[in-house]
Parts: sequence; C-alpha cells; structure tokens
Amino acid sequence: MTVSGMTRSRTPRRLALLLTVLTALTTLGTATAATAATAAPATTGTPAAAAAAKPRAGELITVRLDELRPTQAALGHDQIRYKLGRYTSTKDEDRGKPNKKYDDWCEANGQGEAATVRPDARLDKPQRFTCTIPLGQETAESLAAMKTVVVGPRGRLHLTDGHHTFTSFLEMPDGGKNMKIRVRVTDNLSRLSERDFWREMNDRGYLWLRDAADRPITPAQLPTRLGLRTMADDPYRSLVYFARDIGYRKPDLADGPAPEFLEFFWARWLRTQPALDPARHDRTDLGTYLALIEDTARAMVALDAGTPLPGSGRTAAELGRLDAFDNKEFAALSAPMTDSKPGKPAYALSYRSAPGCR
Repeated sequence: MTVSGMTRSRTPRRLALLLTVLTALTTLGTATAATAATAAPATTGTPAAAAAAKPRAGELITVRLDELRPTQAALGHDQIRYKLGRYTSTKDEDRGKPNKKYDDWCEANGQGEAATVRPDARLDKPQRFTCTIPLGQETAESLAAMKTVVVGPRGRLHLTDGHHTFTSFLEMPDGGKNMKIRVRVTDNLSRLSERDFWREMNDRGYLWLRDAADRPITPAQLPTRLGLRTMADDPYRSLVYFARDIGYRKPDLADGPAPEFLEFFWARWLRTQPALDPARHDRTDLGTYLALIEDTARAMVALDAGTPLPGSGRTAAELGRLDAFDNKEFAALSAPMTDSKPGKPAYALSYRSAPGCR
C-alpha cells in the first residue's frame, strides 16, 4: 500500500484546534472528577485501557511513551541533544529556576509551568513536583499546548505533535519508555481499515511522509517507536530549530493557523542553498555552528516575503519569515556553556561530547 506523500490538499490541524479545545474544556467542566481520575498519571490505570476505550476528539488520556507511534520518520537530533544537555545540567537551578524538564512536562500535560520541585523530583514521579495549573483547572491556552494523538485501528495511538519533546523525555534517565504523560486526542479513526486509515491521515495532513533526506516514503516505512535510535537524524531540521526567532518566528494561533510541519518546509528550502548544507560545516565546533545558524537566519530574512517555499503552498511570510535578523535573540543563542544561561547549541554540543551520550 502506498499513500502519496504531501501531494493532496491538506487540511491544517489548527483549523480544528479551537473546536477540540472547547470540547476538552466542556469535558473537563462536566466531568472534572472523572477526567482527573483517568488523566492524572498518579491515579490512572494501565494506559492501554485508554486506547481500548476509544476516546473521542478533545478528550485527554494518559499514555506511556512507548505506546506512541510516530507520524514522521526523522528528528533534529541536535534539537534533542539541546534538551538533554539542559535537562542534565544544573544551570537552571543555579539561577534559582526549576529545571526546564519540569516546565516542559507541565506544559505537555496541559498544566502550564513547574510551580514547586522537591529535591528528589523525577520526570517519572510527578507526585514530587507541582504545576501552576492544577488538574481539572486547565485553560484553552494550556490545552492548546498539549501534544496530540489520533487513535487508529486496533487502538494504536499515532502521535501527531510532540515527537521532539517526548523523545527528549524518553531519552532521559528519569524518563524512559514507561514514563506517563497526558495527550489530547485529535481524532478517533479506529473504525477504519488500515488502508483507509493511512489515506485519511494523509488527507488530513497528519503525516510527514519523507525520510531524513526529504525523499518520499510510505506509511509502512515510518518508525513504530520514538527514540534517537529509531528515528533518523535530519540536521536541517535542527538548523531550522536553532534559527527560530532569529530568522523566522512560528506564527501564533492568533495570527491564523500555521502550516503543519512548518520546520520541515523550511528545511526543504535550505536544501536548495548549497552554502547552508550542514555536512559542509563542522557542527562539533560552537563557533562554526553558530556561523552556520547566523547565515541560515540571514538567508531567511533576505527572502522576499512573497517567495513560495518548495512543497508548502505558502510564502516565506506565511511560514513566519521575519523582516529583519534578530540580533538580540542571536546573542542569547550564542552564549557558551561557561555562561549562566548558555545558548541552545552550547547545550547540544556539551551533551554530545559527554561520555556515553549519542
């Protein structure tokens, strides 16, 4: 079976976001106790039971990370390394802040940011830290920040947003494949046959059927588990991530629905720029890596606003291109590990060079 890769008209998921968020808020408002009982990692039963219950769009369910099936084949491994470098560092705590991993967990769980963190806290022990938004008091904004799944045939959970965040959790010593987290159900398509399911997923824009070199693949070639070992590395994807807020900015929901897989479309355009090929640069050297990121961001802002980006059906402006290079953001990104608040590339390279790390 094959499904055409990104050639069909795509319905952006964010067009339905407000509807599903309102549905989730209604569910929370009418059955708060039941929702909390099934959603809170400390009180839930087996996560597989949530999938078997065939939840509806907008419902919140608790899952194990190893239950989530990717809908894309590649990740930006350096983006993951940044998160792992920061999560395993004490830099945040040294500045009197909670470690970012707890902020990220709370946000993914629909609960805002970390509020209190015990000295013995762990990602897989959520009872040891608290979030700013208690369970059952979620807002439209906090629910919109949650990662999403589509329920497929046999109750399988297909992750449609959150591959980088959840892979970062999975790769952490206090996370792992059995770590639990809540996700928001976007659709339940479990009634469909396998063939019709993948066709519908593609039609709705829930799949990125390209490999790490941007070559077409079929759904059968998608990995079945999250992880740095199972998902290939697309260095262009990391490059785009590091250029965020310097050369482009991901559109807010208030600005209208952003295209799905926005970063992959920017990565596809970067592949047309030979001078920005990551393979031609030493990305183990911070100065060289930063120069590549700067050149990338400056190339983005140099684009005419109306320039169409390959395969996206959108212009550079619609994909978030900034009118000018953001020097302040680049200065923050450039901070070395010796700084009290290192930049993302410094964390990534620090983690990559640590013994036993990938």
